[in-house]
Amino acid sequence: MLKFAPLTHTYMRLLAILTLSIATLQLSAQKPVNTNTNNSKPKLVVGIVVDQMRWDYVNKFSTFFKSKNGFLKFMNEGASCNNNLISYVPTVTACGHSGIYTGSTPAIHGITGNSWYDNNLQRTVYCVEDASVQSVGVENSAAGKMSPVNLWSTTIGDELKLATNFKSKVFGVSLKDRGAIIPAGHSADAAYWYDSKAGKFISSTYYAKSFPTWLTNYNNSNKVDSFYKLGWNLSLAKSVYENNCDSDLNDYEAKPFGKEALGFPYNLESFVGKDYGKISSTPFGNNLVLDVALQTLVNEKMGQDSVTDLLAVSFSSPDYVGHAFGPNSWETLDGYIKLDEILAQFFTALDKQVGKGNYTVFLTADHAVANIPAFGAKHKLPNGVISDDAIRVELGKMLTSKGLSAKLISAVSEFNVHFNHALMDSLQVSQDKMVTLVTNYLEQKNNILQVVETRKAASAPFPESIRERIVNGFTPQRSGDVLFITKSGVVGGGYTGTGHGVFYNYDAHIPLLWYGNGIKKGQVNSVNYMADIAPTVTTLLGIQMPSGSVGKPILEVIQ
Repeated sequence: MLKFAPLTHTYMRLLAILTLSIATLQLSAQKPVNTNTNNSKPKLVVGIVVDQMRWDYVNKFSTFFKSKNGFLKFMNEGASCNNNLISYVPTVTACGHSGIYTGSTPAIHGITGNSWYDNNLQRTVYCVEDASVQSVGVENSAAGKMSPVNLWSTTIGDELKLATNFKSKVFGVSLKDRGAIIPAGHSADAAYWYDSKAGKFISSTYYAKSFPTWLTNYNNSNKVDSFYKLGWNLSLAKSVYENNCDSDLNDYEAKPFGKEALGFPYNLESFVGKDYGKISSTPFGNNLVLDVALQTLVNEKMGQDSVTDLLAVSFSSPDYVGHAFGPNSWETLDGYIKLDEILAQFFTALDKQVGKGNYTVFLTADHAVANIPAFGAKHKLPNGVISDDAIRVELGKMLTSKGLSAKLISAVSEFNVHFNHALMDSLQVSQDKMVTLVTNYLEQKNNILQVVETRKAASAPFPESIRERIVNGFTPQRSGDVLFITKSGVVGGGYTGTGHGVFYNYDAHIPLLWYGNGIKKGQVNSVNYMADIAPTVTTLLGIQMPSGSVGKPILEVIQ
């Protein structure tokens, strides 16, 4: 019988170390190393869209901000992506909100404008229209017949719902229906938007048949009239605006408060109890959105458990103010000073309700804006005005002069020209002939740079990045046969006010700021795109990207 020597203490110790090492290696092989220093996911994600914000506003206005807890909180304690661009045309509200939350482009998510001419339905369609639903909050309101049914891709909120077996709470709030509905997504608990005729926030039966009591109570408080009574007064010394803005009074600015309202201060008392739409063209529209967003946060108990929730907020008033007065106006500067204070209030409420370190916030814009054309002319900058309606009339006359029918043009919308294909077939007018006639006519106009046949945009004689933006904005059901590209500084609209919608940087270079749980402090100067926002958020949360996402996560901002 063989006998083994007893194991020594040293030998037993070496054997234990070896066994532990093998076990550690096995575990390492089974589980990937987590390099994220913050292992807990945020309890709440807040997406903030500022409707019509140029990238340069943050730097341009930063010295005038009164608080360090608004825009400067992002800049000093969070991350800033300084070269964030929109990768499609047209750069308008509905497309922007869709791109942010789907991580995609109109070619895939299907929202090709605020409205579009539908080539299959042969009529103009509003981006969130839905005749199958009814208004909730204000009975029989046409403003409530809205839903996200026209959006073809899932959103961040939809994927969050799927990842948590629909336990996450997802809400959208905005003055504009499209600013609340599209970001909230298909599976949202609710979206709330403003009915300008009633002066109340509403929703639709797409989400629920009943309206929350807390929002009914808020509507009944009649905050709009309270704000009207305050009037719009300057936040800073008059000299700040004189030294940093255009003149207070210009005949090329619109007058949303009436011909008698000639600059600051604006007395708004005449609108009390009469006109609830004017509030949108004041900074007080942002106060209304903040109120409802915070009411949603508290009453829906968002961010109160281990399941991540999403609150999508869109501040629409900067768009109304910007369209009327332009980016160089006293009104725009003052509006952003007041918005900065609102953001500071928002952060304070988030710290109190959810807890600092328990939430993540991103702030971006759906589009930026051009200078008012007459302002550009005054300073010898490229400028001009063009009108879709005028283009359609002119094209009709041109076709008539060629012995053809003006009805061969079905619509002109968002720089798209739609052909009437049924009539073309009956008159035996070919696609090539129509493209040639329309192109030759439009390219003679001083304001137009080039005309592109949309189905052949990938081979158009344009820089590759511009071709890609045209392709990214095209879908056969909802886009035109040709797209006319305006020259820099040319705005769609009239003599007063300004617009947006093109690929030039004044419309397509937008801010992207991050703060909170999982965000790495710093500046990101590499180029990224609107479509990168959604995959960055979903990567942070460890969930699937939206179904149509074509962006990539911005890894520089994630810890």
